[in-house]
Amino acid sequence: MELEDLRTRLRAVSRKPDNLRRVLRWETGLVVVVIAVAILGSSLSSEFFTANNFFNLTLNNGEIAIMALPMTLIIISGEIDLSVESTLGMSSALLGVLYLHKLPMILIFVIVAVVGALAGAVNGLLVTRVGLPSLAVTIGTLALYRGIALILLGPKTVANFPATYTNVGVEAIPHTDLSWSMGIFIVLAVIFGIVLHATPYGRSVYAMGDNAEAALYAGIRVKRIKTSLFVISGLASALAGVLFTFRLNTAVQDNGTGLSLDVVAIVLLAGVSIFGGKGSIAGVFLAVLAFAGLQNALLLTNFNQEATGLVTGGLLLVSVFVPNAAMFVRYIRGVASRAARRTPEPALSLPRKDT
Repeated sequence: MELEDLRTRLRAVSRKPDNLRRVLRWETGLVVVVIAVAILGSSLSSEFFTANNFFNLTLNNGEIAIMALPMTLIIISGEIDLSVESTLGMSSALLGVLYLHKLPMILIFVIVAVVGALAGAVNGLLVTRVGLPSLAVTIGTLALYRGIALILLGPKTVANFPATYTNVGVEAIPHTDLSWSMGIFIVLAVIFGIVLHATPYGRSVYAMGDNAEAALYAGIRVKRIKTSLFVISGLASALAGVLFTFRLNTAVQDNGTGLSLDVVAIVLLAGVSIFGGKGSIAGVFLAVLAFAGLQNALLLTNFNQEATGLVTGGLLLVSVFVPNAAMFVRYIRGVASRAARRTPEPALSLPRKDT
């Protein structure tokens, strides 16, 4: 009887770290951050919790949030896509050019979606088939797609799109204070969450991020899945480009400049490991709330808006350092331990005998 009680206690003790890890998950910390941002925003401005401000908050961050979803899967798989902002800009420029040529808007949407998917496919094929690192590839296509946007529009500006479509960019979903772009993000987040956390496709994405070679030996089609992730990213960026254009009612070749950093900051703030294999869509949703709330709180103050990059950069550093702090501590301890083993012990001096 005593032996059985002892086993029960040991099992209970062994489960405590798992329970503690569940409670202290990164998402729990993000909930605390969201609450802290809400308190900070309300203390800085009485306008923070108004319906109009909430709408503006969702309106200004909807496109970034949409692009963060496929970026999450790409980083979990062990890759990255820095070309999303240029794909958005290229899609916006293409939308403007096709509208100038009087094409039907539905046909324009189809063409923009196809071009976005092709842009993502180029990234994916260069990474998976040619074997180039995704960081280098997407930095290259970041410039390439921006150059294509410049060729398409040049210095021209296309405006005065039909009100039926621009209203989607600037009006709330009926009976809500939610922008259409953020509403689309929420729907897509549910879809991405199901795919990532409840399907073999999602499990394959995690497996590739943990160990791509082992995933390949396990029968996972690593190249095909990674290519599809980049295609999805291109499609999402094209959608974001359309929404971005309708929100501003303007198509110019430099639309979306600088948004890639915001997208990556949100994904890493969500707890997605930059080394791959870890992350969740719930974390992305909370990170969008925290990021958008913080940006909006600063917007309501006299904070220099040109210095908001400090916030993005700070969030990036914190998001990379905190999850890997334990690894860094272990590394320092290992270095100290090896240094101690290499240090020779001082020789013992024997007392002299008196003569």
